[in-house]
Amino acid sequence: MTLPVEPDSGLSRRAALAKARQSRRPSRLGRQAGAAARPDYLVAGDAGFPGLLKRVWQRAATEPDLAAALDTLLTLDGHVPADIQLRALPAAEECALRILFGRSWRDDGGGVAPQPAGGSEAAFLGEVGLTTGGRVVVRVPSRGPLTSTDDLVGGVLRVPWSAQDLADYRTRLAEADERLRDSVADCRRWLADAGPDGREKVLEELTEAVRRTAPVVFYCGDRQYTNFRDHNTLTGKTLWPGHPDCALSSLVAVPLELWSDSDVLMVVCLTLLVRSAGYGRIEEANGTQLTLDHVAHLLERTRVAYNAVPGGDPVPAAASAGVAALDALAVAVARRRREIAGRVQLYREIHGPLMHKVERIAGPATARVERAEADLCARLRDRLPVSGATLGELGAGIDASPGWLVEPHGDFGTGLESLVYETVCAATTVFDADFAMSRGMRSLTRLVASLREESWSTITAWDIPHFFCCVVPTPQARRYFGDSPAHLADTAWSIAARMQYNSWHFLVGNLPKVPAVVDRDYFVPPTMPDIAYHSDQHHHGHVAAKVRFSIRSPQPVVVLGRTFTGFVDLRLLRSEGKPFDEQDLLATHRTSGFIARATTSAARLVADGAGLDVTAFDSRWHWETITAR
Repeated sequence: MTLPVEPDSGLSRRAALAKARQSRRPSRLGRQAGAAARPDYLVAGDAGFPGLLKRVWQRAATEPDLAAALDTLLTLDGHVPADIQLRALPAAEECALRILFGRSWRDDGGGVAPQPAGGSEAAFLGEVGLTTGGRVVVRVPSRGPLTSTDDLVGGVLRVPWSAQDLADYRTRLAEADERLRDSVADCRRWLADAGPDGREKVLEELTEAVRRTAPVVFYCGDRQYTNFRDHNTLTGKTLWPGHPDCALSSLVAVPLELWSDSDVLMVVCLTLLVRSAGYGRIEEANGTQLTLDHVAHLLERTRVAYNAVPGGDPVPAAASAGVAALDALAVAVARRRREIAGRVQLYREIHGPLMHKVERIAGPATARVERAEADLCARLRDRLPVSGATLGELGAGIDASPGWLVEPHGDFGTGLESLVYETVCAATTVFDADFAMSRGMRSLTRLVASLREESWSTITAWDIPHFFCCVVPTPQARRYFGDSPAHLADTAWSIAARMQYNSWHFLVGNLPKVPAVVDRDYFVPPTMPDIAYHSDQHHHGHVAAKVRFSIRSPQPVVVLGRTFTGFVDLRLLRSEGKPFDEQDLLATHRTSGFIARATTSAARLVADGAGLDVTAFDSRWHWETITAR
C-alpha cells in the first residue's frame, strides 16, 4: 500500500512517510494512526437503513388495516415516494397489488379495487413482506410462502384473495405476460439488427456507464443487477471491466440466442436511457424494473417536462411502445435537453434510502432566493474586498480586479482561501445549515503547469491530499455529537476527507481519454445540482455524520481554456428538521457559481505567472477553527 504524502511538504521522504503514518483525525493529531484500542465513536449496528426497515415493519404491523400497512411499506413510512417501490415489482406482483389494492405506477386508468376479502371469503391467502434490501415483496398464487424464499425484515402480512380477485388477477397477468413476451421479442430483434459488432459496442458503453457513475440497483423480474453491497453482478468497485461475474462483460462472446430474457431487457433498456441523457440517466431507474414499459414511462414523463419549456422544437410522443420508437424518442429527448439546458435549471431529487434519482426542472426564483442572495452579499462585503448588490456583481468585480486572490488576506495565505471560507461561513448561516462546505484543488500552479505539458499521467497520479475541502459547521451542530466540540471537529474532518476524495474522483474525468486516464478510477464529473432526502438511511458515511438532508451544487472552472466540470461545489447539510427545497437549491447554485467564478479568475492569474497554493483546510485547521468557535 502506498501512503498518501502531503504535496510540497518540504520534508524528507522518510519524515513525510512518518507523518503520513500519523492519525489525521483532528482529536488525535500527532498520534500513530490505527493504534486506538477501540473506535472513538461507535455507531449502532442497526443505525441507518437496517434500523429504518425495522421501524417501518413495526409500524406496518400495527396499522389499522392492510391498505394503510401497504402504504407504510411502499413509502418506507414516508421516506420515499410509493412510486419507486411500485415500479420495483415484477409483473405478477404488480398485477396482484393492482387487483387487491388498486395501487399501480401506471396511469392508464386501471380500476381501484376494494379492500381484500375477509378471511371467511378467502379463496387464497397471500402475503406481503419487506426484504432487508428495502423491497416490498408479494406472495401470489404461483409462489410459495415468502419466508422460505426471501430475507425478510420481520414476518408477513396475510392478504386474503377472493375468487373474483383470482379471476381478475388471471386476466390481468395474462395480459402482462403477453406484453412482456412481445417486448422481449422486440428487444431481441433490435439487438439482432445491431449485429455482433453493434452489440459489442453497446455492451462496452454500458460497462463504462455503470463503472463511471454512482452505484446502481436494477431489477428484471426477480433478477437483480447491481454493483452496490449485495452480490455484485455489474462492473463497479468490486468487479473490474471484463470480470466474468459482470452481466454485461459476460455477454460479449455469447450468441444472442443464448442471452436470457432478463439480460436482453437489461441491455436494451439501459441503452435507451443512456441515449436520452448520458450515463446519469440510468440512476433514474435505480430500484425499479427494467422493461420497455418502465422506460417508456420515464421517457414520456421527461418529454412532457421538456416540452413545457417555452421555445424550440417540442418532442412528439413515441409512435409506439416498441424499441425503435423508444430509441427515436430517446434521441429526440436528448436533443431537446441540450436545447433547453441554457434556459432552465435542471436538478435532481435523490431519495437516499433507495438511491433513486428524479430529474426536475426548477421553477422561477422567488423573493426568498433574492433575500438569501442579498444576505450573502452583505456578509461577503463585510469580510472581503468585493462590492455589488448581487453575487453576479461581486463576481464581475473580482474578474475586473482579481489580484488579491493570490495575495494574503485575513488569516489566510491567499485571498481565494479567504473567499472560500467566508462564503461557506455565510452559507451556513443564511441557509440555516448544520454544515456547509466547498472543495477544490490545492495547487492551481501545479495544475496549470501539468496542463501546459499535457502531462496526463502526472495529474492522474495525484492523490487525495492534493485537494482540499473547507467544512464549516454551526457551533450548535455539536448537539448531534454528544455536545462535544472534539467530536464535531472529527466529523467535519471526516466529511472534508470524503469531499477531497470526490475531487480526486471527478478531476480526471475532464481529461483526454488516454490510457493513464482510462485506467484510473473516476466518475463522470457532476453537472447538475441535487437535493437529497434521508441520506442518513443508507450511505455509511452519512449515517456516521448524521447527514439527513443535503444540497450539492457542482460548478465548472476554466483552467487554461479547458473546462473542468464539477471542479468545485458548495454543499449544505442538515441533520434533522426541514428538508431543503427548490428555492434553497437555486440560491445555493448562485452561491457556488460565485466560488467557481472566483476560482476561474484565480486560474487566469496563475496562467499569467502568479503562484497559488491552498495551505488551509487540513485536519489541524479544522481542529483549531471548530474547537475555537
